[in-house]
Amino acid sequence: MSAPGPGAAIAAPGGTSDAAPPPGWLTRQRERWLDWRNRVLASRAFQRRAAAFALTRPIARARARAVFDLVAGFVYSQVLWACVRLRLFDQLADGPQDPDALAARCDLSPEAMQRLLAAAVSLRLFERRAHGRIGLGVLGAPLVGNEGICAMVEHHAALYADLADPLALLRGERRDPALAQYWPYAGTPQPDALAAERVAAYSALMSASQPLVADEILDAYPLQRHRVLMDVGGGEGRFLAAAALRAPHLKLMLFDLPAVAARARERLARLGLDARVEVHGGDFFADALPRGADVISLVRVVHDHDDARVMTLLRHVHAALPPGGTLVLGEPMAGTPGAEPMGDAYFGFYLLAMGRGRPRTVAELERLLVAAGFVDVRLRRTAIPLQAQVLVARAG
Repeated sequence: MSAPGPGAAIAAPGGTSDAAPPPGWLTRQRERWLDWRNRVLASRAFQRRAAAFALTRPIARARARAVFDLVAGFVYSQVLWACVRLRLFDQLADGPQDPDALAARCDLSPEAMQRLLAAAVSLRLFERRAHGRIGLGVLGAPLVGNEGICAMVEHHAALYADLADPLALLRGERRDPALAQYWPYAGTPQPDALAAERVAAYSALMSASQPLVADEILDAYPLQRHRVLMDVGGGEGRFLAAAALRAPHLKLMLFDLPAVAARARERLARLGLDARVEVHGGDFFADALPRGADVISLVRVVHDHDDARVMTLLRHVHAALPPGGTLVLGEPMAGTPGAEPMGDAYFGFYLLAMGRGRPRTVAELERLLVAAGFVDVRLRRTAIPLQAQVLVARAG
């Protein structure tokens, strides 16, 4: 996509800088049609006729199921959480097993295990096999040995606690939200002063979940033509390690909070990359970034922060790049076709509980990049945009 001109204004979240023009004829007609449609759908008589008529019955059932899934979604998530906590996916990795044997290993009664397994079978996490055994289902098999997904599921206990009263969260009435405590840098004025024990949990989670998006980003934007990559907010170095395997000639730099950088230094040394990497500690909002990289990556960093802080970060990145240097920004984005609930529902409330940031559309990120001095902003498609989309821009 082509970037707007350098003088383009940054639109306020959810709006534009100018008053909206009055709706045209087509817009008015569409609004009337939508109002009529909703009156019809709300009619109990229409609902009964649609459920009884052969041609509309499948649509009526699908929509009824969709509404019920919204009601029951929290229960579904707790079934998944229980299976992850009990390590059932890994226990079934070698083949189907007897439910009573699983119950004994998990310290559950046979009745409780049967209830959990029945729920998981209905969600296609498991399947019933011959002789009463239980095996992996089509949605459960990908979780075997998947450190990233399982770590994300387990840590959601903090999010579930914060969402126990979503209205209190929306009104700012929750004191000490659990998720904000999990991500301590989001609520402290001096994140670079965080002690090692305060960054350990979230650093480990980010490291475990990074492979979920690293390959997507590196497939979308190969790094072979670059000389030096700096990953800003690079955590424990998992993205750098993945990039190092793809481009053996690439020199590496990492910048993150001092306590996180120390963890990265140890991990990268264990991987034998210490001769190729420079690790820098600091606060990327307050400190200038080191120079020397011709490509800088921001992986799942920008959506954690408000617009003012993002602008500060992008300007620091721009200052650290040479003219024509490249920024690679990868993260889940709002408005992603086919994944709209991920951006506005999931990340909208996740970041609210975290205490900072919001999901942004490609257009919103593009405006921020241009305002920070970047040009030629391009969207690079990924295979699974639910996990991440990639914007690439040049330093002007």
